[in-house]
Amino acid sequence: MLACRERLLPALKHLRGVIDKRARGLGKVVKTGRTHLMDAMPLTLAQELGAWSAQLASAIERIEDSLKRLRRLPIGGTAVGTGINADPRFGKRVAAELSTLSGTRFEQAGNLFEGIASQDGAVELSGQLNVLAVALMKIGNDLRWMNSGPLAGLGEIELPALQPGSSIMPGKVNPVVPEALCMVCAQVMGNHTTVTVAGASGNFQLNVMLPVIAHNLLQSIELLANASRLLADTAIAGFSVRQDTLRKALDRNPILVTALNPVIGYEKAAAIAKQAYREGRPVLEVAREVTGLPEKQLRTLLDPAALAKGGIHGKPGGGAG
Repeated sequence: MLACRERLLPALKHLRGVIDKRARGLGKVVKTGRTHLMDAMPLTLAQELGAWSAQLASAIERIEDSLKRLRRLPIGGTAVGTGINADPRFGKRVAAELSTLSGTRFEQAGNLFEGIASQDGAVELSGQLNVLAVALMKIGNDLRWMNSGPLAGLGEIELPALQPGSSIMPGKVNPVVPEALCMVCAQVMGNHTTVTVAGASGNFQLNVMLPVIAHNLLQSIELLANASRLLADTAIAGFSVRQDTLRKALDRNPILVTALNPVIGYEKAAAIAKQAYREGRPVLEVAREVTGLPEKQLRTLLDPAALAKGGIHGKPGGGAG
């Protein structure tokens, strides 16, 4: 509970703040989108980073919601939940004192038998940490793909060179922070499996696996907090954008013809895309030859920045709409 409040949640909010700050400066940078790891319609880097930020916002919300149940303590239940040998006021008073000392709200569990016999609240929190790990691994792998190359990969961004050189290849710069992040996420996923099995292993009035549950929860929280701050300060904050690479990929992206669907139809647009890809030519050039539409209209229809805004950009037989 306290580890989440004092370490993890502040780290996640810091990471989200850094992502949002970078996104605000990248609103006009358009890039090729990808689905199935294949070229897709364009979007801005701000939109791409905005999705990461939204994932983190959801993760923060889930964790905070889980903590509402983790704060319910079975204090006063004593041996099996009956409260034998304990003053009936003991549990509530201890919870109140803990709240005062820690600055975090605690309360006595409504059902002391449940609180002693199960660790469902801890398993739920572990599950939310697992979801967070899934989100962070997605972000880490996106960064690795975007940074790949710089010549034979996507080469869209350049991460800060924190560990230049490899064991055998001079000049090689590996994405060590996103890689470390992904290893942290793998560990957290494994910890969640342990917590799940431990949570399911209670018998009758006591779950004897609380020590391993606590150990794995605290380790996951610490790892995620450290990795989130590391990602924010040494990767997200410092990456540079290779705008020439982004522009070249956009110019040759055959999927831009999707914007012509309302004007010339799906089949004709598909034929243009295939021809442009086969001949290694810009879509605009092929579309001008095949459709006979004015270049000015085609430039408007195929403008990547406009397409990143969504909506319908053409009307049958007409210009941009």
